[in-house]
Amino acid sequence: MEKPRVTIYSDGGAKPNPNGPGGWAALLIYGDHQKELSGGALATTNNRMELTAACEALEALKQPCEVEFYTDSTYLRNGITQWLPTWVRNDWRTSNKKPVANQDLWVRLYAATRRHTIHWRWVRGHSTNAYNNRVDELATEAREKLRRS
Repeated sequence: MEKPRVTIYSDGGAKPNPNGPGGWAALLIYGDHQKELSGGALATTNNRMELTAACEALEALKQPCEVEFYTDSTYLRNGITQWLPTWVRNDWRTSNKKPVANQDLWVRLYAATRRHTIHWRWVRGHSTNAYNNRVDELATEAREKLRRS
């Protein structure tokens, strides 16, 4: 049986980075349907918000899917496609034997990826991609909502 095909765009950021309020967002596209997700944290980093967006997006999928996942974060894309297998083999340690930064979110993301087939794609941020611009806008709105409260 063929898995449903879903496209995801995600983004996150903090201002100031680090330790400022942050926002994350994801846009899930399935056929003609779109679902927007967003949220934030008070004292965080760009990287934590990027990872949170990816976790929330994948965890929102109700069944195993074939996913085209677009991010403008090289940290997220490189981490999940290049560094993660080594971290898992090394019990969540870097090649320098230090604990992986943001390990809690990497563990969460790794678990969320296990049931899906994911094709990770990088997209230039703040460019002409309307979906990437939309998640940037949603993440900014989430961050600003926290700042005002």
